[in-house]
Amino acid sequence: MHATVLKSFPAGAPRGAWPAEEYAAARQREGVPATVVMDLESDCFLVVLPAQSAAASGPVVS
Repeated sequence: MHATVLKSFPAGAPRGAWPAEEYAAARQREGVPATVVMDLESDCFLVVLPAQSAAASGPVVS
């Protein structure tokens, strides 16, 4: 999967995925199609733009 990472949140945080979900929801209210995924390798929740949106907005992270 290729996507643009908007922000990263540590999975070990006391609130778990909530901060990432809240950040993604705020971006969605702004019209940005953000979603949350778990990166097992880095043990982080990532707020990302899907590949079709990422092509027009910035660097790609794979």
